[in-house]
Amino acid sequence: MSTKKDEKKAAVENGGLTHFDEGGQAHMVNVGAKDETHRIAIATGTIRMKPETLAIIASGTAKKGDVLGIARIAAIMGAKRTSDLIPLCHPLALTRVTVDFNIETEQSCVRCDAQVETFGKTGVEMEALTAVQIGLLTIYDMCKAVDRGMTITNVGLISKSGGASGKWPTIPANEVPI
Repeated sequence: MSTKKDEKKAAVENGGLTHFDEGGQAHMVNVGAKDETHRIAIATGTIRMKPETLAIIASGTAKKGDVLGIARIAAIMGAKRTSDLIPLCHPLALTRVTVDFNIETEQSCVRCDAQVETFGKTGVEMEALTAVQIGLLTIYDMCKAVDRGMTITNVGLISKSGGASGKWPTIPANEVPI
């Protein structure tokens, strides 16, 4: 069995990657000794489409129903099920998930922003990123009958806070390119 010291040594030997042991085998990181803190992660992404497809979403006339409402629920569900999808993610008790969609007519896209929170021993970056991806994939699924050329793009972490590493802002949220 590996100790925290073994995990740190393995991370150094593996170029900083923490999900591999000294022998290079994948393992779930031990977070047992970490402090519980309020952790927040914000992620974003876009789905580009034909202007006609965007108009259907904006007007609420899609045959399958309220595209953005269903995508919001799917994104929240995705955040909650991240550890079922990403093999080495810890299952987390999320305390808050918010998902916002913005229709950007000039760029013919929908932007998804997800914020995930917990009070725990490990961060929620993967949950925020999963929420964005699942929300955007749901839009694709609901609109593919009229536009198979939609493209999911610019998915990334905007910021995270909490834990030993503290805050990690990439760039101000209002400066994120889409």
